[in-house]
Amino acid sequence: MRRSRLAYLPLVFPLLAFAEFLAFVSVAHAIGFGWATLLLAASSIAGVLLLRREGIRGFRAFQEAARDGRPPAAEVTNSLIGLGGALFLAMPGFITGVAGIVLLLPPSRALARRSVERIASRRLGGAATGDLFGPRRVRVHQSDPVTVVVVDEQRPTPPAGAIEGEIVR
Repeated sequence: MRRSRLAYLPLVFPLLAFAEFLAFVSVAHAIGFGWATLLLAASSIAGVLLLRREGIRGFRAFQEAARDGRPPAAEVTNSLIGLGGALFLAMPGFITGVAGIVLLLPPSRALARRSVERIASRRLGGAATGDLFGPRRVRVHQSDPVTVVVVDEQRPTPPAGAIEGEIVR
């Protein structure tokens, strides 16, 4: 029987707390206790303010997608990643603060969104993710068993011998 990854959470939280303590001591040693405390408080306040902003932005993007008749999952996923980054930034600690800043930056947010979409398509299947994220562009390679490859939006030109198209119900 495969063990769930959630079973490891009771081990992760104490290790994270210990790592955060060591990071705080290291930063306090480098810049001083008062400055480290001020930096920690400022990052937590910024995270709380960003939580509100990201939540409102995500809700508006969801409403706009629903109003336009588009699948709202891309907006919701982007919003959830932003909310996760703001939540990490709001948590007191330098390691979670850096993780939050990384998740809030647009390039890493796009990378995390694609990863979430890939995980969702693996767990839910192509039909469900097509309903959630919209139709996927695919390439069909002509070989003995036909190979279907999801198109990467970053490389719009198909390789030689590929038939380009959309999966439509």
